[in-house]
Amino acid sequence: MTRRLRVAVIAGGRSSEHDVSLASAAGVVRALDPSRYEVRTVEIGRDGRWALPAGEAREALPRATAAETLPIPADSAPATLAAVDVVLPVLHGPFGEDGTVQGLCELAGVPYVGPGVLASALCMDKDVFKRVMRDQGIPVARHVALRLGDPVENPFGYPVFVKPARLGSSVGISKVRSAEELEGAVALARRHDEKVLVEEFVPGMEIEVAVLGNLPAPESSLPGQVVSHLADWYDTASKYDEGGSELIVPPPGLSQEQIERAQRLAVQAFVATECEGMARADFFVRDADGEVVMNELNTIPGFTPTSFYTRLFEASGWTYAALLDRLIELALERHERRAGLMY
Repeated sequence: MTRRLRVAVIAGGRSSEHDVSLASAAGVVRALDPSRYEVRTVEIGRDGRWALPAGEAREALPRATAAETLPIPADSAPATLAAVDVVLPVLHGPFGEDGTVQGLCELAGVPYVGPGVLASALCMDKDVFKRVMRDQGIPVARHVALRLGDPVENPFGYPVFVKPARLGSSVGISKVRSAEELEGAVALARRHDEKVLVEEFVPGMEIEVAVLGNLPAPESSLPGQVVSHLADWYDTASKYDEGGSELIVPPPGLSQEQIERAQRLAVQAFVATECEGMARADFFVRDADGEVVMNELNTIPGFTPTSFYTRLFEASGWTYAALLDRLIELALERHERRAGLMY
């Protein structure tokens, strides 16, 4: 009988996206085939503490109470990860999606799902990411980055978006409609990050494309249109509240040429940032000229069965469980490939 793979699902984390991560990870744990995988969950609390579940239950993630979890000393976290066959980090935002946990897995010498240290850090920083995209000839919205000590400025007119440079789930983002709102929006963003982006507004359709695979040949999903029902932009409530948004696959009104361009740009951005495993590319299709404009690349997208990444690949022929199987295979393939490198 083939031994089951030991999989550690890491969830929670220190960022403001902690609860989103728990929801994603719960869906992953339930979907992993128990005949193929021996699953253990590790929850990272908002205070940064790591905890293992006290029992062996697969159905729910642990909760941060002494009665239900066993703490992991910080200095033993690499050894804990090294005891499994593959790590599946389902973490969003800083201290999880930004290369930190990926670096820990590299130190522990354990395969892990998703992009590596460089790709994770690069894609998390929207300022640096846009600079790389411009260098690759991929259209992006214009922006300025405000660092500590910089004067607050907006050279683009209104409306304009103000956002933390390194966060997700639309946390700390404001759609600023007048000069009187700008200072307050920057102050809000600076509660989450010392670097803030002021980014031009791109009128148009918002679409997403999922990407799966390792270098050199990742594949893209069909694109889907994001329709927000709670605001005139895709804010946090639209993303996570019941009935806040919907995904239409494929997007109505797009030509085959625009669909194929979005797919090409998604893969091009994935390769340019050295992503592997998975990512979700977010675009605007500009009303003025129909150009597909890159917004960002999410290296650990939401991963519930109803999340857009999984639904995009479902529309492209992948079941949720099969997608997880493939991501684990890709993690093992990359680890084996890189094991032959000389350092």
